[in-house]
Order: sequence, then structure tokens, then C-alpha cells
Amino acid sequence: MARGGRGRHLGLAMGLLLALVLAPPALRAKPTVRKERVVRPDSELGERPPEDNQSFQYDHEAFLGKEDSKTFDQLTSEESKERLGKIVDRIDSDGDGFVTTEELKTWIKRVQKRYIYDNVAKVWKDYDRDKDDKISWEEYKQATYGYYLGNPTEFHDTSDHHTFKKMLPRDERRFKAADLDGDQTATREEFTAFLHPEEFEHMKEIVVLETLEDIDKNGDGLVDQDEYIADMFSHEENGPEPDWVLSEREQFNEFRDLNKDGKLDKDEIRHWILPQDYDHAQAEARHLVYESDKNKDEKLTKEEILDNWNMFVGSQATNYGEDLTKNHDEL
Repeated sequence: MARGGRGRHLGLAMGLLLALVLAPPALRAKPTVRKERVVRPDSELGERPPEDNQSFQYDHEAFLGKEDSKTFDQLTSEESKERLGKIVDRIDSDGDGFVTTEELKTWIKRVQKRYIYDNVAKVWKDYDRDKDDKISWEEYKQATYGYYLGNPTEFHDTSDHHTFKKMLPRDERRFKAADLDGDQTATREEFTAFLHPEEFEHMKEIVVLETLEDIDKNGDGLVDQDEYIADMFSHEENGPEPDWVLSEREQFNEFRDLNKDGKLDKDEIRHWILPQDYDHAQAEARHLVYESDKNKDEKLTKEEILDNWNMFVGSQATNYGEDLTKNHDEL
């Protein structure tokens, strides 16, 4: 599912846009390409695409973050290496002159989580209307649904009406789950859990429940194979299914439906979208070490990393100049 928190903004125009952004996948236009629902502990870091073996794009995004990696085009190779060297010094947390797989994994996880907190910081002022550094449920509700609540007749018998009517109680349920102290206000950490529930252990059940509600069209509390496929793909015309859809049907039968009853219950959905047996940050760290470790001592010197700089940052590396001047406690 690759879904984090949903979009959240204000006003009439924003409210109508929000209806589309907040709406569950089932209420949006159906894609004809594959939709990924599996939640990664590091939201930006998904499966390594098979076609990326040469471009290093996946490595750049894992090592630098998706947004930062886009701006590296403007650096020369010498500038990239210089800034990469500074990053290496930060990754080498014990200062022994070597970067281990564990240190790389820690760095990658921090980079991948940074975008979450950046996202919360960007939208915080839109919801914290009384500027008390907390967001109450009422503040969020008015900011997000205020126009709908104040003008219900404009949404009568429209898809927007259905969307808002469904999403309001759903958002309230999620907000209460994130509000650990039950005071109906969210601290920054609690609001982060609300917007990005997949990143917090105590929110995982909400992620599973919302996924079930999105896909379960007949309301039986289970997901059958047709519902599973319909969430990923819909025929624009009654033509043959693409090969990947046939493959997904096989996946459903062989790996998703663990008890072989033809349907997915909550436990099977949890096993599907919240896999516990694969750490993508660990896999990427091992990959970077393996590809750069010239003397095969299972750790990297700065020289080994800089010699293979193109894999870490390449010609699309990020401009870390500003980032390196910041307080890096959040990383």
C-alpha cells in the first residue's frame, strides 16, 4: 500500500482537493497499473526495482532521501565528493575511520524518517490555529472539514459528500489512536503518528483496519481475491488481464491467503502489508558495503566510499550544503 498519512490542507478549494487526497484508494480514479500497498517501516524506501542496477537511483534515494537526491544535478563531481566526505564523517558515529553496515543502516533509517518530520513541520501551522504548539481534534476537524460542516447542502448527493461523511469519523478514530494521553490534543509526535501511522507501532492496527475497509467492498470483514485485485487494477475495457495481475492472483492464493479459505482476514492482511521478515534499510546498507568494499573486510573506509561516489550520490547527489549547517539532532 505504500501509504503514509494522507494529504491535509484548508479552505474551499483546498477542501475539495482534500476530498480527493484524503479519500481512500477505492474512492479515487482506478489505476490501470499496479498499486503497492505494502507498508515499509521506512516509508520512502520500497523494493529495489530490477531496472535500477545501472542507474543507482534507488541507492541515491536510500542514502540521501528522495527529495534531496533530486537536486544533486547541479553539483560537479568534485563538489559531490567533497560533500559526500562530510556525510561519511557523520555516518562514522564512533569515529574509528570505518563505516560499518550497522552505521550505514542507521543513517539510511534516519534519512528516510526525516521527510516525515519535515512534512509535519510544513503543515503544522495550518492546523495549530491558536498557536499553542498543540493541535486539538477540533482544530484539525475545522481546518479539514470546516467548509463541509458549514455548508452541507453543497455536498448533498455528491461523491464529495460521501467522501467527507466517511472520512470524518475515520480521521477521528485515527486521531484518538494517536492521542496517547487521551486529552483530545496532539503533540508534534502524536500528530506525526496521526499523519504517518505506518511509522508507529501503536498505530499498526489502524493501518490494517483502514486497509481492510478500503478493499472490503461487500462488507463481510474479509478480502476475497476479486476485491484484492480490484484494489490494484480495474479493466477500462473488458480485455485480458495483464500478466502482473495474473501473477498477483497466484500471490494471493499461494502467499497471502495463509489459511487457504479464499479470503484474507485481519491477521493475513497484517502479514501482507506489514512484513516483519525483511529490513530494506539493512538490505541497502549491505548492498552498498558489498559494492564498495575493495579489500572485503566488511566495512568501508572514506576512501572506498569516495572511490565509488557515483553509487552513493552520483551526478544526481543532493545539495547537502544547507543540510550540513543544520542541527542534525533530528537525523
